[in-house]
Amino acid sequence: MPSFDEPQTPFKVLILGGSYAGLAAALNLMDLCHGRRNRFSIDEADKGTGRKIPVQVTIVDPRDGYYHLIGQPLALSSQKFAETFWVKYADIPALQTPNIRCVQGSISSLDCGSKTATITTAKGTIHEPYDYLITCTGLRREYPSAPRSLTREKYLAETAENLANVRDASRGVVVIGGGAVGIEIAAELKMLHPDIAITLIHSRAALLSSESLPAEFAAKTLEVLRASNINTLLGARVTSISEEPYNETQKGTGNGNGKEYTLTLSTGSTLTTSHVINAVSRFTPTAPSFLPADVCDEQGYIRVQPTLEFPADSSIPNAGDHYAAGDVARWSGIKRAGAAMHQGHYAARNIHQKMMQRVYGTVPEFVSLAEVEPGMGLALGKTAVGYFPGMGLSEGEETRELFFQGDLGFMICYKWMQLGTPMPTE
Repeated sequence: MPSFDEPQTPFKVLILGGSYAGLAAALNLMDLCHGRRNRFSIDEADKGTGRKIPVQVTIVDPRDGYYHLIGQPLALSSQKFAETFWVKYADIPALQTPNIRCVQGSISSLDCGSKTATITTAKGTIHEPYDYLITCTGLRREYPSAPRSLTREKYLAETAENLANVRDASRGVVVIGGGAVGIEIAAELKMLHPDIAITLIHSRAALLSSESLPAEFAAKTLEVLRASNINTLLGARVTSISEEPYNETQKGTGNGNGKEYTLTLSTGSTLTTSHVINAVSRFTPTAPSFLPADVCDEQGYIRVQPTLEFPADSSIPNAGDHYAAGDVARWSGIKRAGAAMHQGHYAARNIHQKMMQRVYGTVPEFVSLAEVEPGMGLALGKTAVGYFPGMGLSEGEETRELFFQGDLGFMICYKWMQLGTPMPTE
């Protein structure tokens, strides 16, 4: 274990999850431990501590790369964007340092007392000791809200198959689910494939019915969708879907998968289409099942203190050396990539403060999360709708540029985390 007398021994930090929160934590921690101004700092006078602390970061993720999850609706509509949004960890310049190791695998057990994790990989089992752990595993989302695949190659095949079905959908595409993901999928499909009929079906009387947002936000979203010639059916639940191959007289009409689907709705009507995308929101937190039950709330989210530490009232040993950040952590506000990166940043800063205390004897100055009110931005083709308490309701091309630019926020996140910038040479 590192100490003031033995600063040459690296601290070992284990990060579960290599998405927004995990990468933000790893890279900001690396900056801080090298005495530099950390990359998320907005204080122009911040020059860093100048004090170095040896550290070894291990990132564990089931995927072989960072995936821009915000861009999933656009990836389902464009192979060009699909290829952009998944970047293998081995191809991210910021991660190419001996101080960061990326492991494709999953945690099969965790001994918080001895601070040892068991990692299952395709090549076997790894027993990984750590000094600090940050859980950034996010939510388990069903397709099409997230890719099914764990490798870039299989993911590209997955998106290519969906795109082929969209392009050849002579009888249109139906998107089921009027939550944020379903809305954006329908809007991006219509923007990139304007000649294809797009229908969005939602079982409730208003869109975004599961979100704690003002009614005018949902109303404005519906207005924009219908102005974009997206057929939007509200208050209609899909009760059954029957699948049939095209008959002989229908062959050659352009349907890529050779099938058509008949949807029966709770209103008694039916709808026939060439392709169905079921975007009904289903997600569960991915907190490791082997954690003590009192670490998580009733829904499975990890309870965290404002400092991102595991709850002090839990039965977990060494709770103060275990952190959670991102979607898996229970905190106020709607789950968003920006919030995940912010939390990863704060976890890194607080862990660094503990390291500084142990190595240099400094008094730690911890940062704490503030409560967050619900807010959201939705990309709707060439425009966007946004609502945040401090900004109110906004809509238009400027709103899309602010929140998403032209790639559903890929370069905003990539540049903010400085993924394309190699670590400075020592």
